[in-house]
Amino acid sequence: MDKLLIQGGQSLSGSVKISGAKNSVLPMLCASVMPSEGAVELENVPHLQDVTTTTRLLTQMGVSVTMDEFMNISLDSSAIYNFYAPYDLVKTMRSSILVLGPLLSRFGEAKVSLPGGCAIGLRPVDMHLKALQKMGAVIKVEKGYITAKSSRLKGADIVFEKKSVTGTENIIMAASLARGLTRIRNAANEPEISDLCLFLNKMGAKISGYGTDLIQIDGVDVLKGTKHKPLPDRIEAGTFMIAAAITR
Repeated sequence: MDKLLIQGGQSLSGSVKISGAKNSVLPMLCASVMPSEGAVELENVPHLQDVTTTTRLLTQMGVSVTMDEFMNISLDSSAIYNFYAPYDLVKTMRSSILVLGPLLSRFGEAKVSLPGGCAIGLRPVDMHLKALQKMGAVIKVEKGYITAKSSRLKGADIVFEKKSVTGTENIIMAASLARGLTRIRNAANEPEISDLCLFLNKMGAKISGYGTDLIQIDGVDVLKGTKHKPLPDRIEAGTFMIAAAITR
């Protein structure tokens, strides 16, 4: 499609259904590798390329993914066998880094491409890595890939130099199956992070303080599958509200 032609002059009216928030759904998809029993079911998932890319990534890891005509997704990680996120998928969607914490936490190993290839400074991925190292992970960065291993992550006091949404999400997920208590200070507090925490708590995690800049995670031994409806996308909702307002 080269261009859109819009014939204006009409007021907008009626009702629309708002899709689930992409920034809630993507980390939840990544977290679907964490339950050791039961499937994860997500409702009202947005029909976006990033969602397709993430499900492709999960499928090649061994996650069984099914989707119905209403954009409800079921993910079963009971047969997962591959802990590798290749560059050809990660380069198209930087939030793929969010599989690092869940894989390392449940399976004790992960190999994930840097979002920008070898350019570690392109996004603050170093914040993720320093926090995971503080939790006991052994991490190497070679030829554009992060290789991480740990027998079991340990709770730690994490202080982020600056707020990072993906950094906060990655460490929340990693800490959910860690041994002991993790505190994340200067945590990001977007509503999508609170939604992720509600989702993980449904799976059996013990997370408190979300919505503030101090989040506490008391690690548990096992997470189980659950059903969740991600919150609606606030940008999409706001766009429709503005469209209705400007057309009177």
